[in-house]
Amino acid sequence: MTVIHTIDAANAPALGDVRAAGEEAVIRVRRSATERKDFMKYWEAVGVALVRGAVVDVVNREAA
Repeated sequence: MTVIHTIDAANAPALGDVRAAGEEAVIRVRRSATERKDFMKYWEAVGVALVRGAVVDVVNREAA
């Protein structure tokens, strides 16, 4: 079963969940995520997940 994690300015999964994500996961990073004070920690965790096989979707446009 595919798990979708979304990171934005207002919401984010637990940092450990992002870091542990693997082949069955999709991580969606919205543009507003860069406004988070902890964004760099999440970005590093996304990199770990990518190496573990997660699909990373960087959304450049916010939903209307």
